[in-house]
Amino acid sequence: MNAFELIRLAISRLSTSRLRAVLTMLGVIIGVGSIVALVAVAQGATSGITDRIQGLGTNLLTVSPGATRSGFTRNAAGSATTLTVEDASAISAVSGVAAVAPELSTQKVVIAGLQNETTSIIGTTPAYLEVRTYTMWQGSFLNQAAVDGSLRVAVIGATTADNLGLDGTSIGQTISVGGIPFQLVGIMQPKGSSGITSQDDEVLIPLTTAQHYFVGTDKVRTISVSVASADQIDTTQSNLTVLLEQRHGTNGTNDDFSITSQAQLLSTFSSITGLLTVLLGGIASISLLVGGIGIMNIMLVSVRERTREIGIRKAIGARNSDILFQFLIEALVLSLLGGLIGILVGVLVSALIGTIAGWGFIFNPFTVVVAVGFSLVVGVVFGVWPARQAARLDPIASLRYE
Repeated sequence: MNAFELIRLAISRLSTSRLRAVLTMLGVIIGVGSIVALVAVAQGATSGITDRIQGLGTNLLTVSPGATRSGFTRNAAGSATTLTVEDASAISAVSGVAAVAPELSTQKVVIAGLQNETTSIIGTTPAYLEVRTYTMWQGSFLNQAAVDGSLRVAVIGATTADNLGLDGTSIGQTISVGGIPFQLVGIMQPKGSSGITSQDDEVLIPLTTAQHYFVGTDKVRTISVSVASADQIDTTQSNLTVLLEQRHGTNGTNDDFSITSQAQLLSTFSSITGLLTVLLGGIASISLLVGGIGIMNIMLVSVRERTREIGIRKAIGARNSDILFQFLIEALVLSLLGGLIGILVGVLVSALIGTIAGWGFIFNPFTVVVAVGFSLVVGVVFGVWPARQAARLDPIASLRYE
């Protein structure tokens, strides 16, 4: 009997007991659907995180304060206050650096008319727009004249504008930042959140203005550096480390600064989400294993119910291999049909979750191939034993079976 005839016979046999077949396939459907959906969700989350990290800036390097020491005690990371505007100027001259934006931040109450909120106040320079890849919606960004003259002008994020009831007609209006009047000169395009913070809920003012009115120091909190191209990030990071060690008189063991890159952040998140994907896939595979056990159970019952049929087939010339392949094909058809339905269910669920979460539909053909492979393996592994049991039945005893 050829393979086509065996498949036709298996489908015909399963169609005579549709309810049993559907219930048997249910475990495989749930297992495969869970694998496809959970892996797609994990990949979607990875894609969303990657987009947000890349949205922080173009080929971004961030120079942050390091730790200080008090005697033999090492203080917390970020406790050093040694980064200056001069450091930023020196960094801008390094080969491979496209733009540099020194920054400092604080929290203040912002008032516009009858609306108010507490939000982040960021003092920076005109290069911030390029380094952090923002675009303007209305008005203009901070200019060098505003920084040189410590002018009281402000640019706000899209969320801040919504919270304060400001729009394009508000450009030129006076708002209060920390109790000090500022002229609103621009509103930025929305960019989205980054981790637990929103990149759109902030007020940007000239760096010198923030130092004078709110911080009272000539130091900066961080220096954001945009590298000209992605393949220059590692070299530029090494050059910046050498430059700052020379300027700060450190030697690599007592650095009062740290430099992080997007690549490091992406690598960290990728390893975490990779482990999460494997974990979720492993958990979903348990339900697939349960579905395989269900197939084996039903096939064993089927062998017992069809003992007399097996005896008749052997009596008219069917070989043990014919009986073996007949039951094995039935198990494969059950698992494969369940796998295909499970893939469809998993794709629909992952598309729904992706739409709700905002990262869209993530489809990975490799996941589908793996899911189909798993369902076929389940059919073979859990169908071999019942098929062997059927093939080994004695034809005389089978004909006498009631």
